[in-house]
Amino acid sequence: MAPEKESNGLDNYTFALEGRFCDLPDNEKEPASSTDECSNKLAYCVTDVPPWYLCIILGIQHCLTAFGGIIAIPLILSQGLCLQHDGLTQSHLISTIFLVSGVCTLLQVVFGIRLPILQGGTFTLLAPSMALLSMPEWTCPAWTQNASLVNTSSTHFIEVWQSRMRALQGSIIVGSVFQVLVGFSGLIGLFMRFIGPLTIAPTISLIGLSLFDSAGSSAGNHWGISAMTTALIILFSQYLRHIPVPFPAYNKDKRLHTSPVYVFQILPVLLGITLSWTICYILTVYNVLPAEPDKYGYLARTDLKGDVMSQAPWLVFPYPGQWGRPTVSLAGVIGILAGVISSMIESVGDYHACARLSGAPPPPKHAINRGIGIEGIGCLLAGAWGTGNGTTSYSENVGALGITKVGSRMVIVASGVLMVVMGIFGKVGAIFTTIPSPVIGGMFMVMFGVISAAGVSNLQYADMNSSRNIFIFGFSMFTGLVIPNWILKNSKAISTGVVELDQVLQVLLTTSMFVGGFFGFILDNTVPGSKHERGILAWNKAHEDDSSNTLESGKVYSLPFGINSHLCSSSWFRYIPFCPPTMPNSSDGCGAVANSVEPKQPLGQQEPPQVITGAGL
Repeated sequence: MAPEKESNGLDNYTFALEGRFCDLPDNEKEPASSTDECSNKLAYCVTDVPPWYLCIILGIQHCLTAFGGIIAIPLILSQGLCLQHDGLTQSHLISTIFLVSGVCTLLQVVFGIRLPILQGGTFTLLAPSMALLSMPEWTCPAWTQNASLVNTSSTHFIEVWQSRMRALQGSIIVGSVFQVLVGFSGLIGLFMRFIGPLTIAPTISLIGLSLFDSAGSSAGNHWGISAMTTALIILFSQYLRHIPVPFPAYNKDKRLHTSPVYVFQILPVLLGITLSWTICYILTVYNVLPAEPDKYGYLARTDLKGDVMSQAPWLVFPYPGQWGRPTVSLAGVIGILAGVISSMIESVGDYHACARLSGAPPPPKHAINRGIGIEGIGCLLAGAWGTGNGTTSYSENVGALGITKVGSRMVIVASGVLMVVMGIFGKVGAIFTTIPSPVIGGMFMVMFGVISAAGVSNLQYADMNSSRNIFIFGFSMFTGLVIPNWILKNSKAISTGVVELDQVLQVLLTTSMFVGGFFGFILDNTVPGSKHERGILAWNKAHEDDSSNTLESGKVYSLPFGINSHLCSSSWFRYIPFCPPTMPNSSDGCGAVANSVEPKQPLGQQEPPQVITGAGL
């Protein structure tokens, strides 16, 4: 019987690519089948430069892959910012987050971890942000919930939402400074010694679970439309993902021909939203959906924000401080710090996964330090520009590398440029604000469910037959739901006599991911248990260097533009945690990276773009 992989879309080429494939020695005892060998080949590895048109095509694909997560964040934040009925400001927020995501992506690929990894808004900062905005002093006035009472151009309404945004900005800016220090000082390695699967699992899972109310509120505006959106996304992403769609293609050998493209596997969220959006438009045109605001299903109409497209400018130029001078509160900073720590832990795992799928050697410590530091700078820029959020590495786009078999970082550079362009064109952000609320709710149900499951998947490293681990995980998850829910219903229960301390406790105890992660961390590090039982050994083994290095580490992770050669002459260079260590007796006069592996070709010999073996999803 043929192996199942033969019918798996991940093991086929999403695009018909030209290139020379180079195989690495197989370390397995049994030779792999021809199907497995073919599935593990990359058309372009991390340092290769594909043709410009391929960079653009795959860059657009990466933008579309991240599209769901990027636009979801400002749409959710608009509820806490009292912007539900201000589509024009929502479009400006979407443009801003696209612009900042593009800039941070370019910084990360060029100066940071230097892997093909895309940056975008993070849900780990969304939970503490919503907790901050749910405090009594930031609760939205009742009149902002009524569309007929909202005058979006009035100075009073503008001050209502901008004051909340400035509070978020200040907290994010201060919290991001902590991430910058942790990254560039190399302290992330110290943190990772005490954080294992039983801490990460409840932390990540509770990010998705804590957002169930937002998903239910949006989906409940029309359960039929939201259920259709959810069903379409599930259909495309799970049932039709192995079915290729023939697309016309051209090359010198085959001339004009058709090439199979796994569209459903690449763009399930975009296809599901677009189809549901179109159906809502048709139902609106024929007045199937009610036109009276007080009737059920009214919010599924597509003409509710029709004036946004006409009012939105063609070009917008978001800039730092566009909402005013940021304000800082201790409660907000402490809450954001909890999200920042979770984001750093998640990013370290993404770096290793990205290296495997792009044909790069495992990232050395200096590259990880630099990547975390650049992410901190990205959060700093996001706070300054006023996205209401930070930035982090996108796991979805790491998975796309395994689908397309193109691991070149130039593709992600193209994605970054495209996102900057999308952020400058105001009409792009305006289009996304016209998506009906039930369609967004259907997308949330799938997206938040996947985030919750992704957190649970970290338990694969721990021994879940152990009663110790079952207790720690179950207790952490349950308290992460119970305590925030009770605090929200009894907001006046916290009264220590110190206002600042009350605010800090209010934000922390209403942030599910902090409560669950805190108990998981304390119990996992205090309840007796072996490293094997806790999953620490398996976790470390999955993230340590292996023998399948595919490129010279220095070529991938060293600083660009000859920065290494200028700095390596300084004796203090080797002591900087985010700079590649050097070996002074190297023959090239600058030193080789200590974590490098043997090059496959002599340094003076130039070869065409090569394809190396990458791990499948």
